[in-house]
Amino acid sequence: MIDHAHDLASVREATDRLLSAASALDDTAAAEPSRLPGWTRGHVLAHLARNADALVNVLRGLPMYTSAEARDADIERDARRPLAAHLDDLRSSAARFLAEGDAPADWGRTVELRNGVTDRAARVPFRRLVEVELHHVDLGVGYELEDLPEEFTEREIVFLTERFAGHRDVPATTVTADDGRTWTTGGGAAGGPVVVRGPAADLLGWLAGRRDGSALNVSNGSLPALPPL
Repeated sequence: MIDHAHDLASVREATDRLLSAASALDDTAAAEPSRLPGWTRGHVLAHLARNADALVNVLRGLPMYTSAEARDADIERDARRPLAAHLDDLRSSAARFLAEGDAPADWGRTVELRNGVTDRAARVPFRRLVEVELHHVDLGVGYELEDLPEEFTEREIVFLTERFAGHRDVPATTVTADDGRTWTTGGGAAGGPVVVRGPAADLLGWLAGRRDGSALNVSNGSLPALPPL
């Protein structure tokens, strides 16, 4: 069961970790490449701030972004700011999101995100948690997938395997962590069931497009090529 209050508390903790790590950077480091192709660390930080405001819009029943073009333009506009401006923006935007999350609301209602995607309002805090945790890793400042909280890693694996379930480009796939936890995904393409096994962090990295899957053990076929998120 989704517990939005629990997830909001997790967002607070993850945001504090992110801000602590980002505060150790300087202007030069903020302008250096992140682990995301074509994005500097400044792009990642700008995206995180704008995503917080976008999710406030979602919770208020407004369009998440004015348009895809406006979203991209805002990130480009803010990416080259001094680190101090990034940190101030991250703190203030995070505070706005958490304040909106703390307001009385019908958490069972349906909300709309980008590209017509809908979800329950109660899942929005977890979606924000995903943004904060994975983009913290994307900064390339020493926070790795192995450092993510175990609860988060498992929940994100569940979310992503459900997302790819039945996908027309993904064969039936059994995803198994070294400790025996198992999930299924794919099934829309011919072949399989492919069995993919490895450490939970590497499974998450593959599913989330953060690792190439070379550390995973694959049997009954080749490692499925997953569609972009």
